[in-house]
Amino acid sequence: MTELSLIRNFSIIAHIDHGKSTLADRLIQQTGGLTAREMTSQVLDNMEIEKERGITIKAQTVRLDYTAKDGITYQLNLMDTPGHVDFAYEVSRSLAACEGALLVVDAAQGVEAQTLANVYQSIEHDHEIVPVINKIDLPAAEVDKVKAEIEEIIGLPADNAVLTSAKSGIGIDEVLEAVVTRIPPPKGDRSAPLKAMLVDSWYDPYLGVVILIRVIDGVIKKGQEIQFMAAGTKHLVDRVGCMRPKLEILTEIAAGEVGIITAQIKEVAQTRVGDTITDAKRPAAEPLPGFKEVQPVVFCGLFPTDAADFEKLRESISKLRLNDASFSFETESSAALGFGFRCGFLGLLHLEIIQERLTREFDLDLITTAPSVVYKLELSRSKTDDARSMELHNPADMPDVNRIDEIQEPWIEATIYCPDEYLGSILKLCQDRRGVQKQLTYVGGRAQLVYELPLNEVVFDFYDRLKSISRGYASFDYHQIGHRAGDLVKMSILVNGDPVDALSMIVHRGTAEARGRGMCERLKDLIPRHLFKIPIQAAIGGKVIARETIAAMRKDVTAKCYGGDISRKKKLLEKQKKGKARMREYGNVSIPQEAFIAALRMGEE
Repeated sequence: MTELSLIRNFSIIAHIDHGKSTLADRLIQQTGGLTAREMTSQVLDNMEIEKERGITIKAQTVRLDYTAKDGITYQLNLMDTPGHVDFAYEVSRSLAACEGALLVVDAAQGVEAQTLANVYQSIEHDHEIVPVINKIDLPAAEVDKVKAEIEEIIGLPADNAVLTSAKSGIGIDEVLEAVVTRIPPPKGDRSAPLKAMLVDSWYDPYLGVVILIRVIDGVIKKGQEIQFMAAGTKHLVDRVGCMRPKLEILTEIAAGEVGIITAQIKEVAQTRVGDTITDAKRPAAEPLPGFKEVQPVVFCGLFPTDAADFEKLRESISKLRLNDASFSFETESSAALGFGFRCGFLGLLHLEIIQERLTREFDLDLITTAPSVVYKLELSRSKTDDARSMELHNPADMPDVNRIDEIQEPWIEATIYCPDEYLGSILKLCQDRRGVQKQLTYVGGRAQLVYELPLNEVVFDFYDRLKSISRGYASFDYHQIGHRAGDLVKMSILVNGDPVDALSMIVHRGTAEARGRGMCERLKDLIPRHLFKIPIQAAIGGKVIARETIAAMRKDVTAKCYGGDISRKKKLLEKQKKGKARMREYGNVSIPQEAFIAALRMGEE
């Protein structure tokens, strides 16, 4: 059992691609966590997709022993947290398990939006924050400018910031010394009833669910019966250990320490991030603050391109949920796309990651319907039921318009950082998406924009558009600020008079016509011609707001008439006309899968 005064729990917070995982690698290497032979780049990012994109998706932890300059050996518990806004709640729990944080800022890029969001979370937890300026060996590095930004934007003194280059190994000892000298040791009573925070969990095929915990009070040992206070379930601890970064079995984890336990739990869904773990026989009086249920924010349908793959998709989604309980799924059927699943995600990056993992790890070819958000409907009182509210996840399930008093959509507050030259086009983009400007300030040569935006306008392609008009220099971060009533309508796409449920969407009345026209024009190019004319319409209720017509393929019925009277040709053409009318009435329009994929993938122009 390590003395409390010799323990340091800290996390690394940074914007995507500022060198967080590389710095973690160097710290592990410097303290001898792994030998030179065992080292790989991004040790803590163990998913292929994490390494490829240079992002952290799952929080990881590692325990390091570091002998400081004063000759004393300290126990360092490092938390590598995700940097993206979709995982903000997981980040908040990881930060709650620490007493300090290393704020890593790229010397060439300066402070970015997500750095700021995570720093503010860290400040809320009363952390000691150590600024670390990384990549100082780059030709574009501007150390003094970045120091000024840290002081100006965040309000942290940066004169004693640690200068490093994680890639070259410069300044790593200084980082470790700063952790030991500037981050305070944890507080905790080892004789009190057990109180531990569930920081994260993941599924291991051999051990079951592995739970990452930070013990606040008391001690947790093998063979102890524990209770999850929010879930209300009891389990028997069968393994106690820590990651170094390989698993090391311990006899106990005491107050102030971070470690992992297993308790023969089969599903990650039973271990909710932020839950309080206590002793079943001698429970703590009250749970730790800050726990909340993770709610999906963005919904979309996932359908297999080949209908025969439905069972394989069900199996794959169930396996993936073993490791990630933060996304939900339920069976859904569509007349156009067959059987599939309606899935809920924490955000757009989360959606992209799940989709990519299903494609790669399970070799599935998927169609993803247009993403939508959760709307709240206030329904009017009818003879059969009283006035009530309902949540709408799928536009196809929208009740009759006459029954709806009000539709509320989720809104977000977005913070955007961008170089001054791109400000005009970014303001126009936000304005086009029904944004409300709250603030515009300048920090150095960069503008800081705060906008309130409807989430529905952001989930389509806002992030891609923002990146393209700013050439990748703008950074974007947001948090939800609740639901607001809006003039929203359901837009249906009709092909040959039949609604196509997979293409229906909820849009603002002001942008409905433009979006409907865009979708009709695109489908006109994508749907192959038939032997009869096919109208493609965008409609709100019974009113058609846009229309395109696919011309019929025509058979030359007069080809066999060799000269002769014109009335003979007219008779044949009249006969053909009747046949076409009958064909259009009874004919089915077959929309190929490629057309659906292209129409849904392009979102909007």
